[in-house]
Amino acid sequence: MRPDSLPDDIDLLVLGAGAAGLTAALVGTLSGLRVLLCEASQQVGGTTATSAGTVWVPGNTPGREAGYGDTVAAAERYLQALAGADTDGARSAFLARAPEAFDFLLAEGGIPFVPAALHPDYLEAPGAARSGRAMAPPPFDGRLLGRDFARVRAPLPSFMVLGSMMVGKDDVQRLLRRYASLRDFLYAARLAGRWAVDRLRYPRGTRLVMGNALVARLLHANLARGTAVRYGVRASSLLRAQGRVCGAQFVLPDGTQARVRAHRGVVLATGGFGQGAAWRRRLLGRLADIRSLVFEGNQGDGLALAGELGGAVETAHHAPAAFWQPVSVMPQQRGREALFPHLAMDRGKPGLIAVLPDGRRFVNEGASYHHFVEAMIAADPSGRTPAWLICTEGFVRRYGLGAIRPGTRSLDRHVRSGYLLREASVAALARRAGIDADALDATLRSYNAHARQGEDPAFGKGHTVLSRFNGDAGHTPNPGLAPIEQGPFCAMQVWAADAASGAGLRTDAHARVLDAHGTPIEGLYACGNDMASVMGSAYPGPGITLGPAMTFGYVAARHAAQAGG
Repeated sequence: MRPDSLPDDIDLLVLGAGAAGLTAALVGTLSGLRVLLCEASQQVGGTTATSAGTVWVPGNTPGREAGYGDTVAAAERYLQALAGADTDGARSAFLARAPEAFDFLLAEGGIPFVPAALHPDYLEAPGAARSGRAMAPPPFDGRLLGRDFARVRAPLPSFMVLGSMMVGKDDVQRLLRRYASLRDFLYAARLAGRWAVDRLRYPRGTRLVMGNALVARLLHANLARGTAVRYGVRASSLLRAQGRVCGAQFVLPDGTQARVRAHRGVVLATGGFGQGAAWRRRLLGRLADIRSLVFEGNQGDGLALAGELGGAVETAHHAPAAFWQPVSVMPQQRGREALFPHLAMDRGKPGLIAVLPDGRRFVNEGASYHHFVEAMIAADPSGRTPAWLICTEGFVRRYGLGAIRPGTRSLDRHVRSGYLLREASVAALARRAGIDADALDATLRSYNAHARQGEDPAFGKGHTVLSRFNGDAGHTPNPGLAPIEQGPFCAMQVWAADAASGAGLRTDAHARVLDAHGTPIEGLYACGNDMASVMGSAYPGPGITLGPAMTFGYVAARHAAQAGG
C-alpha cells in the first residue's frame, strides 16, 4: 500500500488528529483494531498544539501517588455546585472513566503526565482542588519522530525564544535567573546549546513542551504501534448500512474520491466549529465576529457530517457556546493578525489593573482567562469593546506583558510598533488610549490606597486562591497587589477571543452521537470539541477541554473495540 493511499477496509476510522483523535486512534490500535487516522490538514495537533497541554483529571493516579489527595467525589461536588445537575450522564461518565483512561494511556501507550503540586481550580466552591487535579505533559524529544517531526504543528511564535526554541513556565524562570547561580546558568546553557544543534537539522527546536509535547508524544506512540495516518484527506460524507455508520467517503488531495469501510465505526474529532463562519453565526450569535485562537482548519466538519445523519447539536446548556481567552494583537506577521493569549503570566502580578475605556476596573485581574473575558462580555455583550492593561514600565521589565518577555531591557520597538503605549503621566496615557482620563485617575487613586495595605475590597485580587497563585509569591503583603504610581506608565489593549468550543454534538456515556430524540446513532462517536462540553457553561479549572477530550477518545475507542462489528 502506498503511504498516501487509503485502505478501503478497516475496523475504526478516526477523523481529526488533535489530542482527542490521536488518543482515540492510539487506544483503538492498542485494543487490537485496525485503525485509520485521517487529518484534513498536513499536520497533526490542531488547537492542542498551541495550547498549554494541561489536562483536568479528577482522582488521577499520579496525583494520588504524589499525596495530593484529590478524589472523584470532591470533583463531583465541585461540578454540581458550578454546573448543576448532570442531565445526560456524560459528566458522570467523564468523572468515572477519566482516571481509567489516563492509567491505560500510561501503562499501554507510554503517555505520561506530571501532576501539579499547585495548580488550583478556577472558582471557589465546595470540592475545588488546589493540587493534583491538573496534570501536564513532560517535555518530549521531537527527534524521536525523525522526518515526521515536520508533521507536528508548531506552537505560537510568541511562545518561543530565539525565534524557534520552546520554553515552559519553569524554563522562563530559570532563564531569567541564569546569572544568579551556576546551576541556572548551566541549565540555560544546555537549553541554548540543544537548540543550536537542532537548528542545524530542523526548522525549529526539538525540545517540545506543553501542548506541542503532548501532540508529538501521541503521534509517536501511534506510529510506533502501527496506526495508519493519512494527511490532506477530508471526509465528504459518512457511510451507513443497516442502521449503522460503517465508514466515510473522502476527497483526496488530487480531487479524486475514495471510500473507506470501517466495521467498528467512525470517531469524529475534527476540532469543533471554531473557524466555521456559518457555525459561528448560528452558535455564537452576536459574538460570532470576535477574534479566535482556534486552529483555522476547525470548520465544523464533524458537526456537519453528523448532522446529515440526524446528529443533534447541544446548545441548551451551553451559554456561551465557547470558552474565552483575552488576547493582545501583535504587529502584523506576514500580512496576518498575530494574537497573544494572556493566560496567567501578567494579569495577576502585583502592579497591574485592567480597565475599560470608561477608566474603571471591571474584574479581578488574577482570575482565569475565561472569567476575565466573561467580565468583558458582561460589560459589552457584543464582545467588541477592548480592555486596557495598565501598569508601569518597571512592571513590564520585571514581569513582562503579553508578548514582551520578562527581563526585556528596551521597550522602544514595542512602543514604536504600537503594541505597547508608554507615557510619562497617567493623563497622557489615557489620552493616547482613548480612556476617560478623570475616571482612570480616580480608579488608580482608589486602587493605590488599598494596594499599599495589601487589600482589594473592590474585586479581591490576591485574596482568592487562584489570583494568589497567579501573582508573585515573593511579593508582600499581597502577591497580587502593588501601587501603580512611579512612571513612565504603560497600557496594552486586549480583546475577547474564543479558544475552544462549548457547544457540540450531543453524546451519551459511551461517546456515541445522539439524534434529536436522544437515540444513539450506532457506529458514530464524537470527542474533543466536536462533542458538547461535559462542563456545560461552566469553566471550572485548567485543562477542562483536553481532559475530557482524551477521556472520551479513550471511551469511544474502547466501546468500538468491545461492541463488535
